[in-house]
Amino acid sequence: MNPPVATSWQAVRNAFQQIWGYDDFRPPQGEIVSSLLAKKDALIIMPTGGGKSICFQLPALLQTGLTLVVSPLVALMENQVQELLQQKQKAALLHSELPTYQRRATLQALERQQLRLLYLSPETLLSVPVWEKLCHPNLQINGLILDEAHCLVQWGDTFRPAYRRLGAVRPALLKTKPPGTKISIAAFTATADPAAQKTIQTVLQLQQPEIFRLNPYRPNLHLTVRIAWTPRSRKQQLLKFIQNRPKQSGLIYVRTRKDSENLAAWLAEMGYNTASYHAGLGAAERRNVEAQWLSGKIPFVICTCAFGMGINKSDVRFVVHFQAPYLISEYVQEIGRAGRDGKPAEALTLISEPTGWLDPEDKQRQEFFDQQMRSQQQTAQQLVKKLPKQGEVNAVTREFRDAAIALALLHSSGQLKWVDPFHYTIESGVRNQPITQSQPAKQMQQYLHTKKCRWQFLLNSFGFDQEAANWRCGHCDNCRNSNK
Repeated sequence: MNPPVATSWQAVRNAFQQIWGYDDFRPPQGEIVSSLLAKKDALIIMPTGGGKSICFQLPALLQTGLTLVVSPLVALMENQVQELLQQKQKAALLHSELPTYQRRATLQALERQQLRLLYLSPETLLSVPVWEKLCHPNLQINGLILDEAHCLVQWGDTFRPAYRRLGAVRPALLKTKPPGTKISIAAFTATADPAAQKTIQTVLQLQQPEIFRLNPYRPNLHLTVRIAWTPRSRKQQLLKFIQNRPKQSGLIYVRTRKDSENLAAWLAEMGYNTASYHAGLGAAERRNVEAQWLSGKIPFVICTCAFGMGINKSDVRFVVHFQAPYLISEYVQEIGRAGRDGKPAEALTLISEPTGWLDPEDKQRQEFFDQQMRSQQQTAQQLVKKLPKQGEVNAVTREFRDAAIALALLHSSGQLKWVDPFHYTIESGVRNQPITQSQPAKQMQQYLHTKKCRWQFLLNSFGFDQEAANWRCGHCDNCRNSNK
């Protein structure tokens, strides 16, 4: 059973000042910290750069026992754990790229209850050796934090199916702990529209969560969408944009690894010192690119969505989407990396003209994405007929190649329940409409072609309708054009 946290608010503030050196919390940081100290479930939506990680790190460090932080990317874990270790805090991480000796040392520290924070991916959390350690009756676990919780919605059905099993984690852990134990769950993200919020709450089985929502508006971030009539024009527009911003720090987002490498090579030919960054690079290569960009040796990086989550650089002056993202939540996440220091920053998106006659690439990318979603749904429905009605996930995935994704899709369409994180049952007769990303993808297209204030559109998309009423930011391309 977890002993109650007897910490005065003054002691909480003192620890905050001592560890991070800030005078006081920014709203709603203080309220979130006290909610987590009280072991309440919570859903927190705060813009990037709003100080989310402090909100769960501080309560974890003030309590005896362990807080698990489920995080999607190795880079994100490494950055946060490195900062904590520099402040001499008891934090560690586990991921598949770690050398064996480091992994062993972390598992030993876990067994000896020497950690306050353990960062891991959903897949590592649900790996047998780690799960067995976490289930030890003497290991006190206070909470489960889902960092970058929008990944559960964006990736949980198809790309990272382990996310869909996270709701079964708390009940399974509680069965192994002394009676009266409480484990709270808090989900943190910068971007979740009302539908995504509902999915996160349902999948994680949040119990009467306290909800903290800050709207994503950033007065210093200027949004522009421009048509590039041909592939050549797209490159020329990018080149001109960069030429007008010498030595400024920025990020240029593309959709695929190949695009990242090709564009970086072309810009290098043009005399620019840049690098390609994507999930296909080795860990050392990725760290090297990050370090060079953070130190200013490389002014900008040509990257896929694998770059930027949790990487904190305050003076990013621009984010260019050389190709538009599929989902509006990805877009807001990525533009949010610019201007964290509060100084003016720009977010430019280049798009093909709507017919796609002169440059069909954007249309083809969208169609490929939609087709991929449809074929995964079809595969899942065909697999249902072959999969055992009750089963163990590792055994089933060994037997059927696409089983992990099929199980996640069945869970999202209401056809499957997780008995615990490793065992499922398929509900016969339940046939909900499979959930697809087509609605959010349509929303992104509407955003790109809207004539309204772009920030007003974003506020409406994320459920901040009251704030959005009669809104004009005055500084996006649409507002500037109407001013003229």
